[in-house]
Amino acid sequence: MAVQIEKMFDYPGAQPNGMQATEEGLWFLDQVSNHVLLVSYEGEALKTYDTDSVHGSGITDNGTELWLASTFGPTIIKANRTNGSTIATYPTAGAKKTGAHGLEWRDGKLWMAVPPSATIYQLDPDNDLAVLHSIPAPGERPHGLAWEGDDLWCVETSHRAIYRLNPKDGSTIDKIEILEPYPEPHGMTRWDGCFWYCDATSGAVCRVSL
Repeated sequence: MAVQIEKMFDYPGAQPNGMQATEEGLWFLDQVSNHVLLVSYEGEALKTYDTDSVHGSGITDNGTELWLASTFGPTIIKANRTNGSTIATYPTAGAKKTGAHGLEWRDGKLWMAVPPSATIYQLDPDNDLAVLHSIPAPGERPHGLAWEGDDLWCVETSHRAIYRLNPKDGSTIDKIEILEPYPEPHGMTRWDGCFWYCDATSGAVCRVSL
């Protein structure tokens, strides 16, 4: 698949690992400071909140709360959208010494990528994040998640690729490669028909146009 990859800006914090696009801007979860940042699409930090995450790796926004993946703990945190304070915490399905990375909200359910189990889970927020469904991840290091229509996209950081998956069984429909020398994909989201991703090591924030 022919794509155009552009570095858009340097993340205005320590190390971005979770990422979610909204009309207000891009939410990031920082794995070093454990802050949540709302950043404009031009790279300006608009809001910064402290959180209870530890080495945070995933974030999503359901419009009323933020959901955070605290990789060490490991827990999923339901957080106040206006100040980052914890509303509730839940154990992470499939976790071992570490937990979830990518998170995504869809039709009232939370989707979660968990590297230790190499699995993507659909969870029920109305029932203590009980597992409703699961599919195999495209590799052992799944990260950012995003929806396009009825298909689920998942970053596989070690593969330097974004996989288009059938959410019913996890089968691969398509794949976008993010080859060197481009920054490595970690957190990922979709906005206005493009993928946006961040590299936790370099802090680069990039856009992928199809």
